Amino acid sequence: MALIRIEKNSFASGEVSPRLYGRSDLNAYANGAAHLRNVFVHPTGGLSRRSGLRHVSAASGLGRLVAFEFSTEQAYLLLFAQNRVDVYAQGRKITELPTPWILEQVAQMNWTQSADTLLVVHPNCPPKKITRLGEGDWKVSDWQFVVQDTGRREQPHHKFFHEDVTLQPGGTSGNVSVTASSFVFHPDHTGCRFRIRNKEVEVIAVETAGGSQNDGWWDRALVNVKETLQNVSASKDWSEQAFSAVRGYPASVTFHQDRLVIGGSRSLPNRLWLSKSSDLFNFDLGEGLDDESINFGILSDQVNAIRAVFSGRHLQVFTSGAEWMVTGDPLTPTNIQLHRQTRIGSPSGKSIPPQDVDGATIFVPRSSNQIREFLFTDVEQAYQSADLALLSQHLIKTPADMDYDSRKRLLHVVMADGTLGTLTIYRTEQITAWTPQETDGFFRSVSVSGDDVYLLVERQGSYNIEVLDSAIHVDAAMVGEVETPKLEWSGLDHLEGRTVKVVADGAVRPDTRVEGGMIVLDEPASTVVAGLGFSHFIEPLPPRSSSGGSAQGANMRPITITFRFDNTYALQLDTGRGLMSVPFKRFTGSAEDFSPTGFSGEKTVRAFGWRHGADVPIWRIEQDIPLPFTLLSVATVVSVNG
Repeated sequence: MALIRIEKNSFASGEVSPRLYGRSDLNAYANGAAHLRNVFVHPTGGLSRRSGLRHVSAASGLGRLVAFEFSTEQAYLLLFAQNRVDVYAQGRKITELPTPWILEQVAQMNWTQSADTLLVVHPNCPPKKITRLGEGDWKVSDWQFVVQDTGRREQPHHKFFHEDVTLQPGGTSGNVSVTASSFVFHPDHTGCRFRIRNKEVEVIAVETAGGSQNDGWWDRALVNVKETLQNVSASKDWSEQAFSAVRGYPASVTFHQDRLVIGGSRSLPNRLWLSKSSDLFNFDLGEGLDDESINFGILSDQVNAIRAVFSGRHLQVFTSGAEWMVTGDPLTPTNIQLHRQTRIGSPSGKSIPPQDVDGATIFVPRSSNQIREFLFTDVEQAYQSADLALLSQHLIKTPADMDYDSRKRLLHVVMADGTLGTLTIYRTEQITAWTPQETDGFFRSVSVSGDDVYLLVERQGSYNIEVLDSAIHVDAAMVGEVETPKLEWSGLDHLEGRTVKVVADGAVRPDTRVEGGMIVLDEPASTVVAGLGFSHFIEPLPPRSSSGGSAQGANMRPITITFRFDNTYALQLDTGRGLMSVPFKRFTGSAEDFSPTGFSGEKTVRAFGWRHGADVPIWRIEQDIPLPFTLLSVATVVSVNG
């Protein structure tokens, strides 16, 4: 029988997959855990009970949160729901606006922001601008492409038919009929622009223009000539506007090198359009000068429907089948180059905007259990795409939304099952630690606006906007403060009939039921935090010896376990005799389990019973006490009988 000392100085690998239980030789094993719930891993290696969720507002329904940051001091939150967008500022709704997107389309929206304007696109809806005119004055409007003095509208154009199909105008000016050699016109073309020999006309009517039709398509239309046509002969040189009710609308959008970049549409899923330099709504190709518009298709041996365009070190294009790099310094019609980098692909049924993390682009691939990092390597002068969830794939359950909190270096990923995966990522230190978060309900969307992380949460059929708050340790919380202590506290209508945990004047009070939107304390208090409780959970991996060797197959009896804490108020621990409270100091009455000022230092406890393999953990922490908790390291002395 031998004594071994097991040092665990870091949790910087987070919760790792059970498939790694046989790899005690890996550093990820030494720094990982078997189970973590409702904790955040610090880049320094320790972990803390996650921030609580402060109630912000009841939401109009299921939807999607989008940040709108006008300046460093003016950050707004937008909630896109069924045919509406609600605008929030400083925790209150300031206005709501009608929109064309139904709920099913919200999941496929893409957007980008410039100053006081948010550009929003969806392949089945005309692209919109959401503009901030003033604090509570906002409007939704259509994109307006540049219109020349001649009436020509400088929007993208494309010929959707075989090159041999011709158009023949019946005149060169005014209102004339145009006859096609095939069935070209659809009634939804009304109001659309066509170009014949690079001269523009606008469709007035289709069905009433005469001609023949086939399955709703016609070979003749009545048009208004915007630019005098050259002649009335039939011509193969013609095109129609690329975005319309007939052809669909932009699928993705971003800004890059002072150009507006549009990626894909319903009818042209693999095409890119770049506006003129410094003229964002002008897509005039002109003569191919350096500052003029650019458009081209992504052609390869597989389908490449564009899902996202992202402005990073290069213009990055994420498609259904691969990831691409567009180069050119600067991008011009003559020097632009397209290079396929990796063959991962992005999901088709939803849009999850990529996130920039320290120069790497984090994106959701087609696979439902991965999160990928698209990173340029100087050695190969190309991008690579590593799986950031390789060691924790069991936690990635079909991502539905994500955003990155750069202050705390936390990437939050909302899963389809309503859980939240949090990745602590510090690339320079090679720290990648996943932890799952749960609440009494379901997480549906996440957005980082300013310094705050907002979540759309579904609880018992209702929806609420809540914000992570490191000062509280309950969810859906009401936070109140008054000068004169009082017993009755209101502001809990969103938790009517629920039993909540209460921290008043810094002390845990008995659980209380919400009635009439309020609670009554057992004693008056000046400050109160009341909300739904949640438990955090920490369980280590099967132990390995201090030399790095495996203890697999051995019978083990833990003797002592020494925990190092920082600013921790309570500890509930199972070391072999079930879950029990472990006091830091000895007090009188029921408060003996708590440290009134927060304990920082070491606490050694005795352990009991034999363990065999991974069946029973050496120790386990599980507690719902709504007070701060931070664990830095653990040292265990174990007796091993091989």
